[in-house]
Amino acid sequence: MTDTADIRFLLSIKAGGSLLAAARTLGVTPSAVSQRLQQLEARVGARLVDRSARRLRFTEAGEMLCRRGESLVRQLDELLQDVHGDQSGLVGRLNICAPLGFGRRYIAPLAADFQRLNPRVNIALTLSDEPLSATAGRFDVIVHIGQLPASNLIGHAIAPNARLLVAAPELLRRHGTPQTPEDLANLPCIVLRENNEDVSLWSFTKGRTTRSVRVNAALSCNDGDVIRQWAVEGRGVILRSEWDVADDLRAGRLQRLLPAWKAPDANVVALTQDRAGLPRRTRDFMQHLQAGFKGAVPWRVA
Repeated sequence: MTDTADIRFLLSIKAGGSLLAAARTLGVTPSAVSQRLQQLEARVGARLVDRSARRLRFTEAGEMLCRRGESLVRQLDELLQDVHGDQSGLVGRLNICAPLGFGRRYIAPLAADFQRLNPRVNIALTLSDEPLSATAGRFDVIVHIGQLPASNLIGHAIAPNARLLVAAPELLRRHGTPQTPEDLANLPCIVLRENNEDVSLWSFTKGRTTRSVRVNAALSCNDGDVIRQWAVEGRGVILRSEWDVADDLRAGRLQRLLPAWKAPDANVVALTQDRAGLPRRTRDFMQHLQAGFKGAVPWRVA
């Protein structure tokens, strides 16, 4: 192969799932697609697509060519866009994924502002309760809060964020204020379901001492706004990100519990596929994102 046209052709077959769908995408006849595929296989010396199966299936060689070829095509496209961008400003599409509540409050305004400054960049922002899902590979930037599972993604620090144990004053009047982490087992608690974590096991440290407690979670939800509102209504204790409960703490709607015991931090990070090969629009957006939280973060509670 002398250029990327053959790789793009093979990727169109994979994306369409059939030779007929690829023909429609390419604007040619199915026989033309079949003939070109045969010519490609002859050049590489390997069968790439098994057409004998009931459903079109890529061989191991075909899968490898698509997987590694797609990366090469993307890098070439990004290189050309960077070259063009040096002359006429940033161009291209930027796919961003962020958590629901945090993305709505903080990432959406920053993304819109970046697009205003770079009108030739098209931004697609997706808000999800599971940003690190199996589809994470289709995003240029993934905003994540909390500890990271092992992955090939590259982390970029955005902002500090503690996790605080809080409850409404009215709930504390009914049940009393806990004095130790173990007391939480006797209090109604509310948990946030996210990232397939064991969300009812809460851990705290005090100096060199660590305590873990299994809380009684009669209420749970995958939306942070819901569990925060339940906590404000006095329905239970929550362990929640500082950014989400800071306003309620300042207003007295929630009260911090066990301040001497520290839960694991849930810092805000941005994840990318590659550090060295990022297109310029992605690098500039990362800088824009970091600048948006530079200095005192808006949720920091003394």
